This record gives sequence, C-alpha cells and structure tokens, in this order.
Amino acid sequence: MKRNILYILAIFILASCGDGIPQEEKDIAWWLDEADLSAMEQDWSSPNANLSCDNNKLSIAGESFRRGVGTHAVSRMMINLHGTGDRIKGAVGVDDECGEQASVEFYIMGDQEILWESRRMKKGYEAKTFDIDVSGIKKLALYVSDGDDGINYDHADWVNVRILYHDTIPEVVYPDISRTYILTPAAPREPRINGPVVYGANEGSSFMYKIPTTGTRPIKFSVKGLPDGLNFFEHTGFIRGTTPANGTYDLTLVAENKFGKDEKEFKIIVGQGLALTPPLGWNSWNVWGLSVDQRKVMIAANAMVMLGLADYGWTYINIDDGWEAAERTTNGLLLPNEKFPDMKQLATDIHNKGLKLGIYSSPGPTTCGGYLGSYEHELQDAETWADWGIDYVKYDWCSYNDIAKDGSIPELQKPYIHFREVLDQVDRDIVYSMCQYGRGDVWEWGEEVGGNLWRTTYDIVDTWSSMAGIGFSQGEMAAYAGPGNWNDPDMLVVGKLGWGPDLRNSRLTPDEQYTHITLWAMLSAPLLLGCDLAQMDAFTRNLLTNHEVLAVNQDPLGKQAKMVYDGVRYQLWTKELYDGSTALAIFNIGKDESPLEAFEWSGERERLKVTVGAKHIGISGEHKIRDLWRQKKHGTFIEYFGLEVPYHGVALFKLTPVDRE
Repeated sequence: MKRNILYILAIFILASCGDGIPQEEKDIAWWLDEADLSAMEQDWSSPNANLSCDNNKLSIAGESFRRGVGTHAVSRMMINLHGTGDRIKGAVGVDDECGEQASVEFYIMGDQEILWESRRMKKGYEAKTFDIDVSGIKKLALYVSDGDDGINYDHADWVNVRILYHDTIPEVVYPDISRTYILTPAAPREPRINGPVVYGANEGSSFMYKIPTTGTRPIKFSVKGLPDGLNFFEHTGFIRGTTPANGTYDLTLVAENKFGKDEKEFKIIVGQGLALTPPLGWNSWNVWGLSVDQRKVMIAANAMVMLGLADYGWTYINIDDGWEAAERTTNGLLLPNEKFPDMKQLATDIHNKGLKLGIYSSPGPTTCGGYLGSYEHELQDAETWADWGIDYVKYDWCSYNDIAKDGSIPELQKPYIHFREVLDQVDRDIVYSMCQYGRGDVWEWGEEVGGNLWRTTYDIVDTWSSMAGIGFSQGEMAAYAGPGNWNDPDMLVVGKLGWGPDLRNSRLTPDEQYTHITLWAMLSAPLLLGCDLAQMDAFTRNLLTNHEVLAVNQDPLGKQAKMVYDGVRYQLWTKELYDGSTALAIFNIGKDESPLEAFEWSGERERLKVTVGAKHIGISGEHKIRDLWRQKKHGTFIEYFGLEVPYHGVALFKLTPVDRE
C-alpha cells in the first residue's frame, strides 16, 4: 500500500511539474504567451500563443513545448518592467517545421544593453535556456534577427518565457505608428487636370477615358483635336467610342469652373500597346483575400470616386482570387460563384463611374486559393471576360507548377506566351499582368512574351523588412522597364489591410509609408492599392493624392529609377523625366542596424543629416529644387545641399536645370 501511495505521489509530481518549472513560478509569473501579442512586430505572418508560426505544436529539436510564442524573424517586442522585475526565464530555438535554410539569433535587451544572446541557431539545434537578472530595468526588449541571411522560413520559438516581478505587473509596449503627418497640400478650388499625358489603345477597340480633374464642381470639360470615332461628354469628362486607326492623336483637354481654367496636352497612341504608363488602381487581395464579393468590389469603386482618388488617375478596380464557381458549365464556361451574382452588370456599373474592372485567373487547373483556373479553357475564358467588359487580367502561376515539365525558362514562358496569343484574339483591350513571382528573371523576357507588367518578387507584407527588401532590390531590373512593360514589385501595403475579413492598420510607420509610395513611384511600378478604400483615413489619402508624386510614376518617358549612391545609412536614387528634369529620392534606410537600434527606447528616432553632392547624382550646373511631397520650392542646387531625413523616411525632389525652366 505504501508503495502504491509513493507511486501515485510521484506521478502527481511529474504531472504538475513535468516542464521543470516550480509551481510557485507558474502562479505568480508574467507569461509571454498570455500577453497581447499584437504588440509583437514580425516580418511575416503573425505571432501565435502556444503554437508555431504555422499553427503547429511548438517543437524544437524534437522536443515539444506546451507554452510559448511562435514568431517569425525579424521579430521585436518591448515590455515595460517599471523597474520592478526580478528575473526573466525561458528558452528559445528554431521550430522543427522549418526548412533547413532557417537561421536566427535571439536577443534579450534591457535599457539599451544586450543582456543575453543565443548566437546563431538553426533547425535541429537544441533549445537554449536563459535565466537573467532584470532587477531595476525599466524597458525589456525581445528580438529575433534573421541570422544575416534573409528571413526565409525563419520560424522562431520563445518557450516557457516568464518574468518574475514584484509590486507592478509588466506591460507590453505597443509600437507607435500614430505620429502621422500630412505633407500633401489640399487641391486648389480651380480646376487641375491630373493623370498621364499619354494613353495607349488598339485600333478598333472599345475606348473609355475619364479626364481626372480636381477642383470645385461643377466643372465643364472640352476637348480639342478629338479624332473621329470618339465622343465626348462635357459635364462628366468622359471620352468614349471606338478607337481610330493606328497613329498618334494630339488632344488638348480643357476643364473650367467658376474659379478658373486648366488645359493639358494629351496623346492617344494607337497601335503601340496598352499601359503606356504604369496602371493605377486597387486589388482586392490584401484586404479581403478569398472573402471578396461583388458588394465589396462595388464599395471600393464608389469609395475611389467619393474620396477623389479617381480625380488623380486611379482607375482599375481589380478582383483577385475567390470569384470563380466550383464547376464549369456543360459547355465549359467559367462563371462567377454566388458571391458575384452579375459580373457583367458589375463591369457596366464600374465603367459608368469612369473606372475599369480587372479579374484574376491561373494558367493551371486551379488558382492559388483552390478555385478553377483557365487550363485548357484559355480562349473561352478570355472571350467570356471580354464579353463581360473586363479591362485587366492578373494571370497567376499557381498550380501550373504541377503541369510544367521542368523549371527552365522556356517552360516558364510557355503559358504566358499562349495567353498573350489568346488575348490578341479577343475584341477588347485587356491589360496583361503576369504573376509568377520573378522566376527565371522574368524581367528579362516579360516584354518578349507580351506582358504589360510582371511580378518580380514573392508577395509583399506590411513590414519594413518586406517592403524595403523588395523595393530596394529592384535597381538591377531598370533596363527592362518602359512604356507598356513594367516591373511589378507587388501591391501597396498602406491603409487598412487584412488578407481576409479581419482588418487592421498597416504595420508600416508613417515615415515608412512615405518611403513605400515614393520608392514605387520612382520605380515606375504599377500602383495597386491593397486596402479597404471605404475606411481610408486622411493620412492614407494624403499619400495617394499628391499629383506631383504621381507624375513621377506616370512620367511618359517610362524610365525606372536607379540607385546612384549607397551611403552608410542612406541611399540616393534618381530618375530621368521626359522634360529633362531629374527626380531625386533620398532614403534613410537605417541599414546595418544592431538589435539595440531596432527599438525606440525613448522618444522619436534621431533624424539623419544628409549632404547631397552633384557628383553623387551625376548632374552638373545650376538646378532649381522642388520638394514634391510639400509641393514647394527648396532653393537652388549647384554643388551641394543638405537636409535631414527621418528614420526609414524619405525626401523627394525634382531638379530642373535653370536653363529649362
């Protein structure tokens, strides 16, 4: 009997303390997995309490853990200890669900000192434990680096992490992204015609263009030099009809209201391709994911008009994955599912607002979301979309990977060449967006196979590491961009995002969002919003309605910017403009950042003082400087000029030779 009692007691002790943590610590400690993890920033996905990054059981080197937080490098979190902490205990490691390429480093910091670091860890390394004195420390920071080799599959686990304290409970510190500031001046009450100065179309196609104009309504429009076949509507600013014969048609657009008048030279170029400037618009994926439906798309279209974005040239309303029916009809037609009761009416409603409608498919049997693709029905689908009135198609590689014979460039090109041939057979101008994530250096052959734009990278997310890692790597592709053929570094991640029904504000700071829009404008990248337009705040609208910044993106020369100077903590990028001016962007990229520098320990980060020299940017002679975000003069530049740039922020200027003013 005594033996049985001892056995039962031993089982009870093992069951209650099997993780080696004393019960009194369990009862009084502050546990990381019980904290509000929205305060933890990471460069992919979201942190999980008691689960890995991919929602599996936490596992390090074959050992499972019941408690902890699964995160993804680069990851950061700050905790306010109020000076009343005693110790922080726990363990770290790379989760077993990772690939062999994963490598990370864990850091624990207190009041701007590194208290503990794991050194580089990879998959299969046993968990490393820590037990650190945090007496008197006010701010504690947890940081996971990418091991200096990128964030690919860097799933990192903080396990059994708890803080022993007295008097005051530790509190998470939420990232401060609230310090918004608006640079774009309000539009004047006088008419101002915005948008591109060139527009491409094919002969004999249905033509629609709405003159994008700001100013107090009502505005009366007129057009000089309108070719036969096109009709104009003076109260709406619509040009509609059938595109004339191949050639270039010089028009003068005119807008008048009671406060003034504006005129703009405008060319319709027929027979030299579509998308002669990068497309501006909205895509449903980054906000609604597979939960997109017809009502949400129409709300986006209404918001684009009501918010005035359409008055700046924002045009496309693009439906991404999730619209397709589960089965084709008996004669092979691909119809929309129940979420889209009338796609043709949707297109008509959007066109009546002066906007254009885009759609999504895959060359494979299924899309990325598991819906029907266009495999073996390419022409039938294109004809269906043309009949609906579709103006843009995103063609996403997805399941074609299972059909491709190999990964060679000819095999990568094959479905995109075929679909170009298909689009050329339908009686409608449809912009062709090729999405295969930059495989096979697509920028080198995207134009050859007939794309108007091609993705150069995997999907973007709303973190500095993702946005900056994608954007600042585009320089080598500059030679392959030009009118009708654009490198596409993916959609914009500003405003309210979600990739599904639950939305949140972008995790990019305001300065990072200015950098994002500026960099994409300099890169002549397609500007496709991925946010909920109906919930757009004044700050986000300010990012998207600066006509001078948008003009850099829409410049008809179509030159992509190049990095001309790589400093210790900043880069200079320049872009040639059609009027002989140069756009100059100065980016404070904060590179070579140490773990300590990844946190704002107190107040705002220090602004970087930058001196720009003429030799750095390859110009000579006297130039007038215009600040494009603030839309005001910034003096004269001959050899040098200096300024301050906020952390992860940007300054954007237009340099115009004095003799060309």
